Amino acid sequence: MAIDPRAALDRLIAALEAHYTAVSTPHGDDDPAVDDAYDVLADAFEVYDDALGAEYGEATPFYLAEDDEDDDDHDDEHEDEDDEYDADDLPGESYDDEDDDALHP
Repeated sequence: MAIDPRAALDRLIAALEAHYTAVSTPHGDDDPAVDDAYDVLADAFEVYDDALGAEYGEATPFYLAEDDEDDDDHDDEHEDEDDEYDADDLPGESYDDEDDDALHP
């Protein structure tokens, strides 16, 4: 049974409001209300995105991060690494420092 995209959007908006309320209310570090609101929001987003795809063949430009507990361990290992991208790592044209000199006299 296909889900009405408008109904899914209404649910997503309500989930966004509930998430905002949960995070903006004073709470402890591991408040279950925040975790629950996060889960409801993620679910509402997926339902909305799926409904758009089923009804209109379209999608939102957003993606949910995979919730993988192994990522926490991986992040700790690389905590001190620089998060900035190097222009040499970008796809497409190659960039060199001479171009930077022309932009920054």
